[in-house]
Amino acid sequence: MATTETFEISKPEPTEHAWSSPLDKEYGSGSYLCAGCDLPLFASDTKFDSGTGWPSFWDPIEGAVRTSTDRKLFMVRTEVHCRRCGGHLGHVFDDGPRPTGLRYCMNGVALKFVRA
Repeated sequence: MATTETFEISKPEPTEHAWSSPLDKEYGSGSYLCAGCDLPLFASDTKFDSGTGWPSFWDPIEGAVRTSTDRKLFMVRTEVHCRRCGGHLGHVFDDGPRPTGLRYCMNGVALKFVRA
């Protein structure tokens, strides 16, 4: 069940404060699931330290996320949502590492880490 904090981040679409999530520094082996519906979203082997203060991944699990155009904050960004429940996860940028060159910058409270 989603917590109030998870709901506040994942549904109205704000962003948690940088470096506030313990998942930013989690590098164990496992999976990152949607905190709202438990859908596996990211494998731990796609996580990297982006230096941004948010958990970052270079690729989601195939078919796990959807994107939309976000025109808030006077700029155009690509917003990332859970495919199943539609919860807001974060944004994707084109400044990530190889092999994709993408940085899925996620809100830690929108994720749940399950060790392998």
